[in-house]
Amino acid sequence: MLVSAIPEHLQQCPRKIAAKTPPGFQPPFPAYSASFPKDTKDLVFAVIGAQYTSQANADGAAVAQLTKFTTSKAVDAEARPQFAEWASVTDNKGYYNVAHLAYWPSKTTYEKWAVDSGFQQWWEELDAGSHSNGWFLEIFFPTIDRFETVFSNNEVPEGAAHMRECVRGPIQEHVYWGSMRDRMAAAQDDELAGEKVERPATTNHTNGTNGTNGHTTSSPRRVKVGGKRNLAIIRSGQDWSDTLPEERELYLNTMHPVLIKGMNFLRDQGEEVGCHSCRFMDLIDPVTGKADKDRTFGLAFFDELGSLEGWAKQHSTHLEIFGGFLQYAKKLENNVSLRLFHEVLVLKPEQQLFEYVGCHPGTGLLAIV
Repeated sequence: MLVSAIPEHLQQCPRKIAAKTPPGFQPPFPAYSASFPKDTKDLVFAVIGAQYTSQANADGAAVAQLTKFTTSKAVDAEARPQFAEWASVTDNKGYYNVAHLAYWPSKTTYEKWAVDSGFQQWWEELDAGSHSNGWFLEIFFPTIDRFETVFSNNEVPEGAAHMRECVRGPIQEHVYWGSMRDRMAAAQDDELAGEKVERPATTNHTNGTNGTNGHTTSSPRRVKVGGKRNLAIIRSGQDWSDTLPEERELYLNTMHPVLIKGMNFLRDQGEEVGCHSCRFMDLIDPVTGKADKDRTFGLAFFDELGSLEGWAKQHSTHLEIFGGFLQYAKKLENNVSLRLFHEVLVLKPEQQLFEYVGCHPGTGLLAIV
């Protein structure tokens, strides 16, 4: 029996804004959503990262420093991240970015961790001039009605689902245009319109000039970017670690190249569709730095949910991804071992924190400043 992705205590009957579910719609394959304890008011998803001019310059010091904070025994266990992992990407400027992705069950527990671990003081005192690498802090504080998830698998959790109380599903709202919005409780009575931002013709947050290789030759400053109305964040992941050889080959030869093409479009030309930033990241082993987990995800910031929906529904790069997956599933007779998931957050300005120290101007939301 199909159920709604929106828990009963968050459902509005009737909805002020009608769902987009087609009449009599039956999803062609099952999907699931994470359900959190009823008393959950908000969650925290933090991306804390270091930026190097190249992967060769990543000496492991940043990973060690951030791990020290997130695992600090000076912090009560319930205030430490309830789930954390590491990811990396070399961006289109050639810089190597390594990030700690961490989740907390409430803003209160995050704030306690930040103080008790010493992270808050360390971050505030961070001086770009005293480090050979840059740092970035991107923190999201969604209330539970502004956060939705979908998973192709109901057993292996990803991201915030490590804090779930149970799995909801199979769910009704998926595989039709508009299902992402229909899974979000806040969209029952709010269009979630964002704000359009025109990128500056040139962006320079340094005290000097760029070298011939495009890398900054002087110490950039600290830049804090203000929150945007109904900014849409999506983390969309792929895990082919448990696929059998035949499916693995099919994924790597058909789906993965198309996915990379779509992520590169959002990274390089995302302004055309309202995407401020996109990183297509590999999950890595923090000790070796190797991307050997057969797991990736895209992390993108859109000016509003409507722009994310527009790219998904209309742009050729996503239509190739979506159509390709349907063909992929059909070829495997829907016996798919590939695990897919996404988390979508639509945030008020006060639910966002973006701060960059010593990073190049194209990093994250610096691109729109």
